[in-house]
Amino acid sequence: MMRAKRDEPKVFFAWEKRRGLRALLARAPTRKGLVVAGGVGAFLFLREREHVAAEVRATRAGIGAVSTAVAAWRADHDLTCPASLGELVSAGYLHGVPRDAWGHPLRMSCPGRHDPKGFDVSSDGPDGVPGGTDRVQ
Repeated sequence: MMRAKRDEPKVFFAWEKRRGLRALLARAPTRKGLVVAGGVGAFLFLREREHVAAEVRATRAGIGAVSTAVAAWRADHDLTCPASLGELVSAGYLHGVPRDAWGHPLRMSCPGRHDPKGFDVSSDGPDGVPGGTDRVQ
C-alpha cells in the first residue's frame, strides 16, 4: 500500500533562488523604486519643457516692445527705419539695448522678409546662430 506524499514546504537557499530581471521586478521595493524614478523623470522633463516655453514667451514680449518702438520711430521719421536698435535707445524710444531671454541681442531687418514695406524683429534663439531653426519671431 502506497501512502500519499505530503506537500512538504520547499526550502530554498540563497543561491537556488531565481535570478534575472523578472525576479528583480517581482520584488515590491524594486517596483516602488521604478515608479518613483519614473515620476521624478517625468517631473524633470515637464519642468525643462516649461522653462524653455517661459523663455520663448519672455523673448516674444521683448520683440513686441521693440516692434512698438520701431513703429513709433517710423511714424516720427517719415517711415524710415532706424540704422540699429542702439539708435532707438539713444533717441529715447527704448530704455536699453534689447536682448532675448538667452542674452543675445535682438535683430531688426528693414525691409522685413515677411513685410517688404515694413520691418521684422527677431531673436536668434537659444543657440545664438543667426537664421537658425530655433529663432523666435
